[in-house]
Amino acid sequence: MQRSIQRFGCLAILVALAACSAPLVPLDDIVIEKTFVPEKCARAVKVGDFVRYHYNGVFPDGKKFDTSYDRGSTYNVFVGKGQLIQGMDKALVGMCVNERRLVKIPPQLAYGKKGYGDIIPADAILHFDVLLLDVWNPEDGVQINTYHTPAICSRKVEVSDYVRYHYNGTLLDGTLFDSSHTRMRTYDTYVGIGWLIAGMDQGLLGMCVGERRIITMPPSLGYGENGDGSDIPGQASLVFDVVLLDLHNPSDGIAITNQQVPEPCPRKSVEGDFVRYHYNGSLLDGTFFDSSYSRNRTYDTYVGRGYVIAGMDEGLIGVCMGERRTITIPPHLAYGEEGTGSKIPGSAVLVFDVHIIDFHNPSDSTVMTVTSKPDPCDKLTKKGDFVKYHYNATLMDGSPIDSTYNYAKTYNIVLGANQVVPGMEEGLLGMCVGERRNIIVPPHLGYGEEGVVDEVPGSAVLVFDVELIEMEEGLPEGYMFIWNEEVNGDLFTEMDTDKNEQVEPSEFTEYIKRQVSEGRGRLAPGFDPQRIIDNMFNNQDRDSDGKITAAEFKLKADEGTSHDEL
Repeated sequence: MQRSIQRFGCLAILVALAACSAPLVPLDDIVIEKTFVPEKCARAVKVGDFVRYHYNGVFPDGKKFDTSYDRGSTYNVFVGKGQLIQGMDKALVGMCVNERRLVKIPPQLAYGKKGYGDIIPADAILHFDVLLLDVWNPEDGVQINTYHTPAICSRKVEVSDYVRYHYNGTLLDGTLFDSSHTRMRTYDTYVGIGWLIAGMDQGLLGMCVGERRIITMPPSLGYGENGDGSDIPGQASLVFDVVLLDLHNPSDGIAITNQQVPEPCPRKSVEGDFVRYHYNGSLLDGTFFDSSYSRNRTYDTYVGRGYVIAGMDEGLIGVCMGERRTITIPPHLAYGEEGTGSKIPGSAVLVFDVHIIDFHNPSDSTVMTVTSKPDPCDKLTKKGDFVKYHYNATLMDGSPIDSTYNYAKTYNIVLGANQVVPGMEEGLLGMCVGERRNIIVPPHLGYGEEGVVDEVPGSAVLVFDVELIEMEEGLPEGYMFIWNEEVNGDLFTEMDTDKNEQVEPSEFTEYIKRQVSEGRGRLAPGFDPQRIIDNMFNNQDRDSDGKITAAEFKLKADEGTSHDEL
């Protein structure tokens, strides 16, 4: 009786059969009608397979005698092992998952002349409506079907790697039981160390970031005889549709791929340098999370000082100006297990495509390179000289800033008068007319951290290509006027043209201008002559009454002072 009950219970699936109105005809064997056949049949039932199926069982008159649906669970059994009535053992062979069959079984292949208690009478023909939901074999292992492989796969999953992936989990009949997509977050775990069911631990090995694969596993490598107690029934095959998004190992360091290295590279960045760079930041699967280009400004920072994430601090050492490189940073050198919230998930590998615009060190000085020099080159610029020069000004990446050639006129300054940035002041010293120089000015000798609005970015290294066009020798330091010849011992009398014992501003101005025009004296070049003369007059007008008396008037040499006057 025990075996009869087991045989009876093993029957099949789904809806009830309609009553048979035609006269009963003895059956010699089972009769199978396939009412639904799936388009794809990856596997058909063979003897020795384990199957899960639903069934409705009725007599030829349509009267139901049993159904798996009323019990709320599939019937699970090995096929061809004598655990079913003979007719059902034969009927299940060759079925595909989701296939539906109507099966008529004669009594000699069912319960025969004895029947089954009060449920199945003797010599009863049985009709079953069967729906196959699952099939596997004790010898099955993990089955992998890769349906998308990325063009580039620099690394594959190995034991002890940490991965982030999305998945849809279904039963073999397509019933969804879980999905990371619905939770809108990846599943993050170590691989091969027992944190996952055995089938997933095996199925993830060898994957590339961006790869998509179907991982099918028998229950022995999934949730076994008992299922998960909720959505996964016992003895169920599992199918995971997986896309790998991220991969790293706790022992990983940063990885650097040089995309473009300029030649020559006279200097590489070192710890303590201040770097300006552009970047695009993405996750390992290509998901974009940030870009300096979108803000239309570089990211500026010291390197090797902990001002940026550890991986970037390391990745920016040893770069050339103008270099482009890709820096791949594992999470323990980036934002760790927590991430940054909305943009960077926890345990994410980060990829930065970096373009180095420039860098400098606070100890840097102006760098001057002579590109062309006339021969002879005897008269060299010095402080106080009035110089006229052309220049092209750019950033280190070649971005133009300004050019005198655009205005068709030279830029004119007095060296040492703080009329240009300190780096340019230094770079123009020691030049001769016709000489060309390349002058590199670090920001602390240029426009500093603030730069010039809409013209020069903050903390930018500047490059000037300079040509000296003209030079006028300046006066000695501290002088705005000098004599070219011996001075008359009675200058006051010469100035006092109306002989009223006082020198008016007009008399003073006329006198100085005459000395300059006649070549007896020189005013400092590059400044407003009248302002110099007015300053000289005010220095002599010691009581500030608007006139100079003989008592007030003194030569510079007589006073031993350094203020600008006669």
